[in-house]
Order: sequence, then C-alpha cells, then structure tokens
Amino acid sequence: MQYAQWAPHYERIRLEFGFPSEREEAAAALLETLLPPPARADPLGRIWPLLNGREAIVVGLAPDAGPPPLWRRPATGPTPVLIAADGATATCLAAGLVPTLVVTDLDGPVPSEVAANRRGSLVVVHGHGDNLEALAEWVPQFPGELAGSWSGPPRGPLLNVGGFTDGDRAAFLAEHCGAARVILWGFDFDRVDASDGHERSRKLAKLAWARRLIGILANEGRSPVLSWQKDGSLEPYREGKSGASTK
Repeated sequence: MQYAQWAPHYERIRLEFGFPSEREEAAAALLETLLPPPARADPLGRIWPLLNGREAIVVGLAPDAGPPPLWRRPATGPTPVLIAADGATATCLAAGLVPTLVVTDLDGPVPSEVAANRRGSLVVVHGHGDNLEALAEWVPQFPGELAGSWSGPPRGPLLNVGGFTDGDRAAFLAEHCGAARVILWGFDFDRVDASDGHERSRKLAKLAWARRLIGILANEGRSPVLSWQKDGSLEPYREGKSGASTK
C-alpha cells in the first residue's frame, strides 16, 4: 500500500488514541540519528528483494500458537520468508527458526530480537511517540542489518508503507514489497495479557484496529492475505473472524 492510501487511516488512529504529532516527529528524528549509516540507505530497496514474489509468513504471538509449522508447507518452490512480529521472534528462535525479517517497536523481548539480528535477521525498528527511551537504549545494541520506520510520510531512511501494530505493519510491508501471498500465523485480536483495566482496554482497541487494517489490506492490496489454521488449512482472511496477537 502506498503512503497516500494509508495516511487517512492513520489520521483516524492518531485522533482516536490522542497521539501527539510532535512526539511522533521527535521519535523519527531520534531514530534517524541512531541508525548506523548502512541502515539509512534505501530501506525498501534492501527489503524488496527479500519479499518480492515469495510467500511471506507473518508470525504473531497468539496464546498457545507456538512457532509456525513450516513442515506443512509444500516442499517445492521458493522457501517462504518468515517475518516475526516483535515478541514472536523469541518463539521462532526457540524452535530453531531465524526470521528473515523482524518488525518491532521494541516493547517485547528485545534481547531475542538482538540475537536474531546477530544471526542474520533484518530488523525493521519502528519509532513512535511512546518508545523514545527504548529507541535510545536498544537501537545501538543491534549488531546486524537494520531499517527504520515511523508513522508519518516516508523520509530519508525511514519508511512507511502502512500498518499500526507490529503484526499488521509486517503484513503491509510484505504486500508492499510484492509478496506472492501473505500468510498469518499466530494472530489473536481478542486476547491480551494485561491485568490493568485501562491498559487492557487500550490494547484491545489497538487490536481492533489491527483486525480492521488487515481486512483493508486483504480487500485493497495486491497480495492475497490468508489465515493459517491449526489444522494446516489456509483460509482467506476475514475481518470478522478471530484467530490472530500481533505483539
């Protein structure tokens, strides 16, 4: 999805959650300064060849989902590209799977993302108004290839091809870069791990947007979006059907 298509959706999100635009700008400016020189160069140009024409499996962190059962995918054809959404990186590594890409805003188990980066994962770090401290702490610790993203218009080293939470940002990135299919594994929009009532409500509101946005991507994008079921079947993504945590 192009930024011009995405921007009206994010403006509604920004107003609903009260995200101050000046904080978003501050996060973008900080991330730009923290990225090493190679990470500032042509982020989409580096990511595109990893996804174009390939089957992209986006891994979320739904309770009890576990790692994606890649042995169930056909053995013929190109190897699928594994994209871990934030905390799902640890799930993948525990199963011996190194994601090709990790999409994160650094609010999960970041050491596992650093470990994946050391083992070859390209990590797409997202800067927003609530993670300035995490950016400052963690971005300098990644030893491997990085790219940056933020919520505003693409600028220099920072991309934005749509998406709000880590999981749907990963799906939007796969579609934008020409994935043959986007397959969702381990997504759940209805359950969160927060005990505080306010935090729980806020997380559920974010997941409601994630569900809606992936529906928009499925309807308007160029790549088919499929949900990978526990029985091994693939179903076209349907917004009203649960079965997908994006953090």
